[in-house]
Amino acid sequence: MNADSIIEVDGLSRTFGDRVVLDNVSLEVHRGETLVIMGGSGCGKSTLLRHIIGVMKPTAGSVKLFGEEITTLNEREITRVRRRFGMLFQSGALLASLTVGENVALPLVQHTDMSPDEVEEVVKQKLEIVGLSGFENLKPAEISGGMKKRVSLARALVLEPELILFDEPGAGLDPVIGSVIDELIISLSEKSKVTSITVTHEMDSAFRIGTRMAMLYQGKIIEDAEPERFKQSKNPVVAQFLSGSTEGPILEESQDAIATK
Repeated sequence: MNADSIIEVDGLSRTFGDRVVLDNVSLEVHRGETLVIMGGSGCGKSTLLRHIIGVMKPTAGSVKLFGEEITTLNEREITRVRRRFGMLFQSGALLASLTVGENVALPLVQHTDMSPDEVEEVVKQKLEIVGLSGFENLKPAEISGGMKKRVSLARALVLEPELILFDEPGAGLDPVIGSVIDELIISLSEKSKVTSITVTHEMDSAFRIGTRMAMLYQGKIIEDAEPERFKQSKNPVVAQFLSGSTEGPILEESQDAIATK
């Protein structure tokens, strides 16, 4: 494994019954990169993320995270590795019974021996980073969807992770708040040198934040390049996805599949 690599996925496959979701996927992520993984609904983007963080076990293949083969680790070993990364889930995944501050503090309470005063100080710092100072005592039901995403991001940051994974960070947000989340991702990359992987199908966001782009289609990575080269791809599937055209192989193959049923 390259010494500069944080993630190395090699020949990863995942099937559910007869359905192939990931098909011999190989991918390497280097320290300091902001990798964007894109593709249509159901192409395997979120499934790939779940394998990278060890939530799912592959049908075949290898996933190394920080040099460790995560597919063979037991739960205690995976917990140790997970302290080195943060995760922003599509739903936000906040606990409704806890306040904003308690949600952000949760990883510190679970994984460190910090005193309550130390935890409170870190929570304040991280909420300030995401622009939510003073919201500690509100419940998730009392804040907007965009605020919930920012609280989730603050929670992902409390353990000072080397890697952050974002699953559709702009989903359900209006364009302005979506841009706020994008700016936070860019700021983390530039100021904190955090490596990140963002799963999205939103093109404006993808090209705003990404230093490298990879596209999944039918369970395979069909293009992997820096943004400018990615835009110039000769692959007809990539070209159709970027343009949003209704004409091209994506819809044609979907229609063929329906016709053969």
